[in-house]
Amino acid sequence: MFSPVDQRHMAEALRLAEKGLFTTTPNPRVGCVIVREGEVVGTGWHERAGGPHAEILALEAAGARARGATAYVSLEPCSHHGRTPPCADALIAAGISRVIAAMQDPNPGVAGGGYARLRAAGIQVDSGLMQAEAGALNCGFVARMSRGRPWVRMKIAASLDGRTALANGRSQWITGSEARRDGHAWRARACAVLTGIGTVMDDDPQLNVREIETARQPLKVVVDSKLQLLPSARLLQSGRVLVATANANGSGMAALKDRGAEMVVLPNAAGKVDLMALMHELGRREINELHIEAGPKLNGSLLRENLVDELLVYLAPGILGDTARGMFSLPELADLARKRLVQFEDVQTIGGDIRILARVINS
Repeated sequence: MFSPVDQRHMAEALRLAEKGLFTTTPNPRVGCVIVREGEVVGTGWHERAGGPHAEILALEAAGARARGATAYVSLEPCSHHGRTPPCADALIAAGISRVIAAMQDPNPGVAGGGYARLRAAGIQVDSGLMQAEAGALNCGFVARMSRGRPWVRMKIAASLDGRTALANGRSQWITGSEARRDGHAWRARACAVLTGIGTVMDDDPQLNVREIETARQPLKVVVDSKLQLLPSARLLQSGRVLVATANANGSGMAALKDRGAEMVVLPNAAGKVDLMALMHELGRREINELHIEAGPKLNGSLLRENLVDELLVYLAPGILGDTARGMFSLPELADLARKRLVQFEDVQTIGGDIRILARVINS
């Protein structure tokens, strides 16, 4: 159904979409290539919410040459009025004869609507070309649209023996500068960065993007059941901060609000923060990708509750020993059959460290 030429043009649409990696949130990353008689006559990519969509920019570049052309787009053209008019209508008005899309819109309220509108206008529509690549590029948007909560990526820096900090909590720096810079690029693509109060008390992190240039800083989220966060914490010095607590009457709440922090009270039956409720709250706030940088207790809790989609692990060429802290605080297993499984997606060398990207196989 799809030719090598189709593959090439869709690959270019996906490369264009990736230009919005750090900026499109909460919208998906979308690219578009318009081809007429074998010639690329227009390209475009969506940069930020409220700005023109990829199809609109590609149509503007193509002008009258769009009539009778094929549009390659990495996501189904929208059919509803949001901050901008429907792209499906613009493609119809421009005289596009065929639309090839990588994937259907994952929003159940509009999925297939763009295709239906295009077909009703006599335009040939084909979908599914490089669907896996398009889905990976927009894993957060797909997750939020399909299940109401973000895609959760957990970043861990560890020694070769899987230790993330010394017994006294010191962890700076286990990995090298290249790995830290790469980690900041993953922070930058996320809508929010989440940590626990234990990490804040041990490291006093800024939790922002510093190692690469970015036009947008992610929301900082702190899980703090007992409301122990001090107003002097460095993460409160800049940017937006959301504190998730189980303590509605904490004496420090007013002081944190004075520092600009927003509070959300989500207790569970054990008096801790309800992590699933927090994920849905972040979904409600249009968080697509959530980047976790926490300690073994919170890491273990998130893993136990099947809330982790992906692990981003940097392994350093050093050994810290059994007294150092591990990656996850989890109950002891008596049977290897009960181990948590992951699927390795990518392994690379970053400077002197190894970076592993792995999907968590949740039950």
